[in-house]
Amino acid sequence: MTVALMWEARAAQDRGEELLAWARSRPLPATPLRRETFRAPQDRVLVITWWDAAYEADLPELPEPPGDLVTRAVHRWRFESVG
Repeated sequence: MTVALMWEARAAQDRGEELLAWARSRPLPATPLRRETFRAPQDRVLVITWWDAAYEADLPELPEPPGDLVTRAVHRWRFESVG
């Protein structure tokens, strides 16, 4: 089964590039099948990782960024492939 983990954060005012660099530089303790990083208006950063694992598996996720770098707690979602 393929599981996708989504991590989304919104940067503090004028710190979007810094949040993007922070997210891109964070290593994970295991290598996912795939990892992509996106950005969106309002200085939002999204990281999606794909894993060959059961939905309930204990998988590594990106941590919370430093508090002064974001406007709110990170949003996290877990999805399983259906196709």
